[in-house]
Amino acid sequence: MSEQNYEPPEPRALILLVLMGITGVVWDTVDGTFQPAWLSWTGLLLACALYVTAVLSRFGSHPGRSRLAVAGMAVVVVLLGVHYGDGWHYMFIQLGAAIGIVLTGPPLRISLPVLSLLTAAVTWWHGVGIQGVMAFSWSTFSVGAVLALVLNLHAIIAEVRHTRQRLAEAAVAEERLRFSRDLHDLLGHTLSVIVVKAEAVRRLVARHPDQAAAQAADIEAVGRQALTEVREAVTGYRSGGLAVELDRAREALAAAGVSVVVRRTGPPLAAQAEALLGWVVREGVTNIIRHSGASTAEISLSGSSVTIRDNGLTAAPAASGGSGLRGLSERLAQAGGHITAGPLTTGGFELTATFPPTD
Repeated sequence: MSEQNYEPPEPRALILLVLMGITGVVWDTVDGTFQPAWLSWTGLLLACALYVTAVLSRFGSHPGRSRLAVAGMAVVVVLLGVHYGDGWHYMFIQLGAAIGIVLTGPPLRISLPVLSLLTAAVTWWHGVGIQGVMAFSWSTFSVGAVLALVLNLHAIIAEVRHTRQRLAEAAVAEERLRFSRDLHDLLGHTLSVIVVKAEAVRRLVARHPDQAAAQAADIEAVGRQALTEVREAVTGYRSGGLAVELDRAREALAAAGVSVVVRRTGPPLAAQAEALLGWVVREGVTNIIRHSGASTAEISLSGSSVTIRDNGLTAAPAASGGSGLRGLSERLAQAGGHITAGPLTTGGFELTATFPPTD
């Protein structure tokens, strides 16, 4: 895993493992078994210093230095182990611990078996019985392997925590994106209808006050509906069906003076497909009202696809990748669908969205 995401364990606990191997060396040096004693003391202090350096460097800012420290420790332990024997055999276990802490991957898989065999050879050469040879050899290998496994598990746990945090951040970002798409689609359509009806009120208020009052009532109803839809979008439970969106499309286009024909063929769709295609109808109709200057429009539904055409002279912003089209594209892409949009050769604009049918 990435070093920048890795949270190292407390190195002091690993440093305390040095006590595991030095007891026998200290005892045999004090009682005069190891001669000359200064060489034993020097080797012991040097081995311990190299071990501490390897551990601190492994979890510090100089991981490469830890490998050099382990290599130096291996030289000291093997040479003095061959020279002294007896209590120095325990230092092989200490060396195995250092290898398990510092090395990973192929170097670890090669070094531990080699050290185990070397431990067996040195202890056998010093006359240790077969049980002692097996005990030292196995202890050297198992201590290194267990420490390597523990550190690897620690790294995996740290990575899982980091991944969980990233997933939580991604979920928040996705929810924000969902809300922005919903808000854009909802308010874009609603405000377009309100503008059209407000213009109608302005034209009718002097000559036909009754009609103007009816249009004003429609504006109030649209505003209240918009408030309801925004609240539903915030909670994520909005589920306006395709039939509802088609009815709203007819009303909005009629209010804008656009004659609309709706054609629908094929079997009923799954709820998810209906909701997605409902968003497409809403966005397509909004673009016609806002930008096209069209006088006629056609909405065709066949299976799990919808096509919206108009005879306008101005291309809808979807042609240049407007935010509404991007939102729709993202919605459908998440469900395996896609959108195509562009001007027609005969004039006007066409928007087609296809959603893969579900069983």
